[in-house]
Amino acid sequence: MTSNNNNQLKNTSYPAHIIDWLKRLIAFDTVSRHSNLALIEDVKAYCEKLGLTVDLTFNEAKNKANLFVTVPAGANADEVNHGLVLSGHTDVVPVDGQDWASDPFTATIRDDKLYGRGACDMKGFIACALTLLPRAVQLSNSGQLRRPLHLALSFDEEVGCLGAPLILADLKARGITPDYCIVGEPTNMTMVVAHKGIAVYRCRVHGKSAHSSLTAQGVNAISYASRLIGYVDGLAEEISHRSDNDALFDVPYSTLSVGTIQGGTATNIVPNLCEFTFDYRNLPHMTQEDILAPIQAKVAELNAQMQARSADTGIELMQEESVPAMTDNDSAELQSLIAALTGDNERHKVAYATEGGQFTNAGIPTIICGPGSIEQAHKADEYVKLSEIERCDSFLQKLLDSCTVN
Repeated sequence: MTSNNNNQLKNTSYPAHIIDWLKRLIAFDTVSRHSNLALIEDVKAYCEKLGLTVDLTFNEAKNKANLFVTVPAGANADEVNHGLVLSGHTDVVPVDGQDWASDPFTATIRDDKLYGRGACDMKGFIACALTLLPRAVQLSNSGQLRRPLHLALSFDEEVGCLGAPLILADLKARGITPDYCIVGEPTNMTMVVAHKGIAVYRCRVHGKSAHSSLTAQGVNAISYASRLIGYVDGLAEEISHRSDNDALFDVPYSTLSVGTIQGGTATNIVPNLCEFTFDYRNLPHMTQEDILAPIQAKVAELNAQMQARSADTGIELMQEESVPAMTDNDSAELQSLIAALTGDNERHKVAYATEGGQFTNAGIPTIICGPGSIEQAHKADEYVKLSEIERCDSFLQKLLDSCTVN
């Protein structure tokens, strides 16, 4: 199902309450394969109504945009450098094939839960941040805001974190270096200080066809793919036993996993093509090169074997996705601040990837903290508890207080 509500949202009356903002955001169908411009233009108009200057960065097709806006600080309300970024992605995953009890693009409240696509991942956090802006502007106008507050909304996080790098490149070009960033992915309002990176690879094995009764005349693409898959599995086992694994992660080691495979035409034909994909989820202190170099060496070995039988055969290894890990190396001060505001001193590390790694790679200390549970994300009847929204609002209000003049 999709929503027909987008046109109804283009008005100049904006919500004053978080739940109303969340309902409004969910009504925009921002599935990654669609444009997010209607939502971005709506938020842009809201920010401009508050007297803020909005910067947009677009994808190549100009049908998607990131939004970055700053509430300036200082006695003259003209300081835009440094400060704190609240970051969220505007895209959501599809609802195709999912059995929803209600329209996924119409927010529905049942008991203490608000249902809708993006409710927890991650329009709930965005709604809280948007509701915070008017008070931040008021503090700025009165000269009470001692550090800028930034809001960053991105596109295409769900398909490889494609939007955030454009925001970061624009900030670098403008000479803006935020002090900290909080990514509002759903963590049940606990503090996540690090996450793994992810790299996705496609391997295409080109063999040579022959009748299956004449195997010596062919080069079996599936057989050579299986040899490489066996090597990848062996490497996965090897890295799981490294001495520098991190017990704070639920899976305390870097992982390699083959996800898809296809190949062959018929049982009586030596297959000339086989493709498979695998992903690598690395601990922050490990790199893609830790597994890529040995896999490339194995590919070279297999290529030599194949091409000794037929020159036109071989293996292609292509990277399809790369999202860096988020490290906690430089975020101790931010962690202490968050712990003081939440009253929760626990630090968590997670296996899934976010835009947080791109912020830390840009030299911006980052943590993840947002309403809702990651267990509800991407599922039918996605929801966020209203109590979680209240906790997020309280947290952001305290965070804003920490940015004001005492």
